[in-house]
Amino acid sequence: MQIDKTRKLQNVRYDLRGPISDEADRLERTGVSIIRLNTGNPAAFGFPAPPSVLDSLSEFADTSVPYSGTKGLPAVREAIAAYCTSIGLPNVGVDDIYTGNGVSEMIKISLQALLNNDDEVLLPSPDYPLWTAATLLAGGKAVHYMCDEQSDWYPDIEDMKRKITPRTRAILIINPNNPTGAVYPKELLQAVVDLAREHELVLFSDEIYDRLLMDDAEHIPLASLAPDLFTIHFNGLSKSHQICGYRAGWMALCGDKSGAGGYIEGINTLASLRLCSNVTGQSVIPAALADTASTRANCVPGGRLYEQRAYTYDALGTIPGLSVVKPRAGLYMFPKIDTGMYGITDDETFVLDFLREKHVLLSHGRGFNWKQPDHFRLVYLPCMEELIQVMDRLRDFLAGYRQT
Repeated sequence: MQIDKTRKLQNVRYDLRGPISDEADRLERTGVSIIRLNTGNPAAFGFPAPPSVLDSLSEFADTSVPYSGTKGLPAVREAIAAYCTSIGLPNVGVDDIYTGNGVSEMIKISLQALLNNDDEVLLPSPDYPLWTAATLLAGGKAVHYMCDEQSDWYPDIEDMKRKITPRTRAILIINPNNPTGAVYPKELLQAVVDLAREHELVLFSDEIYDRLLMDDAEHIPLASLAPDLFTIHFNGLSKSHQICGYRAGWMALCGDKSGAGGYIEGINTLASLRLCSNVTGQSVIPAALADTASTRANCVPGGRLYEQRAYTYDALGTIPGLSVVKPRAGLYMFPKIDTGMYGITDDETFVLDFLREKHVLLSHGRGFNWKQPDHFRLVYLPCMEELIQVMDRLRDFLAGYRQT
């Protein structure tokens, strides 16, 4: 008997943990040590959870054993609502907060509750690929607007305009952006809001890196510019407080909800079906949101994340055929590779070849719904000694590499 996967998964991919990662697993089983630069997992690279979070975890270990309410613990939701208010999100109360098993779960719920078959969502290219996958699983169509590498990876508003159709239901902004590290200025965000207002679209704003800002970057929450629109703000602690395994994420319903009653009812139904998010993970959220110093210390000169970003950016610039826009937030870089110089026609093959020869795991650019085979993503989380090894291996590999 042959058992096939559902047709719903026909075009669904999540290459960050796909076949290339499987190959890294295979190599490790043979005794090879792999440097994994494919996912943003700070604790795996020695970034500790803040003591305030660990103390809170210990304090609530016993009381977090039962289920919570569907949306989360009241005190946790109050803390998140207060945080939302403090950053300027309009019309957010405790009842508008939903805790999730990471932001990933909230993304899937928000799309499943909104989309009918063939409804369209405008998503960035490059994107965080879970958004595209979740859109497809919800029966929708992912329509990618271009982000312009020559303009600091800012979204191309004219391209966005061209791609709005009668089937478009929502626009997604990822700011600060994954994978590029771009942070968007107010005038650009205002242009997105104006488009959503003109076409009566829902706004999705994935802002999980809003506390990992560097240099003079200023983060402006999208919802703060759209009090008259319905916006869903997504956030969490996985990256900012180095606790990916706690799966502490949330979404907040912002702005004008007067016409969204049916949609919110759908969100409530789907949230109820998973009972509640992990209560232990929820319990640390108030303490973490109160602790801004631990996150900030990594992102200023002398901080580990800041200095590793600086080294990686400078080192990539010394390797022939590579260029990169310096990220202003987050954990990632999205370098461009001169495909003509190296004869590259398949970026996945390039990443696999590098993995097998130099034992470093990267992510290929098309895994982020970037159409050309000329980019890859890496995280700059490893310690400086390991990053130096990675750059030396990449330089040595490319010196003799030709794909065609």
